[in-house]
Amino acid sequence: YCVEFKTESLSQHCALENRPYARWMQYLREGHTVCVACQPPAMNADTQRCSGDGHNADGGKILHWEAVGNSQCQGTWKKIRQLEHCSCPLVHSFIFT
Repeated sequence: YCVEFKTESLSQHCALENRPYARWMQYLREGHTVCVACQPPAMNADTQRCSGDGHNADGGKILHWEAVGNSQCQGTWKKIRQLEHCSCPLVHSFIFT
């Protein structure tokens, strides 16, 4: 499944990232909608959910995220909705880890 979030805030370290495999962090912006897919092995086999997917959070709850590969690139977002398939452009699509 896929979860859409609205990015509320992010650290300045995301925009400063220039390593080839991590340049995607430069495209993160406050106010943008991003999609995050929940797939194995991040998916818990018993609950069929990914940690941090905001399952019990309503749209007003601020949730925290951190980028893999640069723990200083982090921020907050609010859950918009859960979908069966992601609908965001590739540059705004991510995977739970």
